[in-house]
Amino acid sequence: MFKQMLEKRIRRHARIRSRVSGTSEKPRFAVHKSNTNIIAQLIDDKKNETLAYVWTKNMEGKTLSEKSVAAGKEIAKIASEKKISEVAFDRGGFIYTGNIKALADAAREAGLKF
Repeated sequence: MFKQMLEKRIRRHARIRSRVSGTSEKPRFAVHKSNTNIIAQLIDDKKNETLAYVWTKNMEGKTLSEKSVAAGKEIAKIASEKKISEVAFDRGGFIYTGNIKALADAAREAGLKF
């Protein structure tokens, strides 16, 4: 069962990546979720480099949802320091609910446009 779910997520992510690409002016806001953590990155696909990243491992908060909100605010703060205001959101094949949505909404409220 787990293998089928993973294969479906990888297929969804491939569909998303065929349409979403990042540049230095509008980087890709990539999100990866595990059972315990969320990683958010701003990636320039033209230069193949990560401009910024945030990991919820050391964030304050009891639940992953609270840590996701903190990570969204943090990545938006880092992006504004690097003069990045607009990004292309890549949810990584994960369904846009729960912690992924909390992270994205927090980043939007903190000033990122996508």
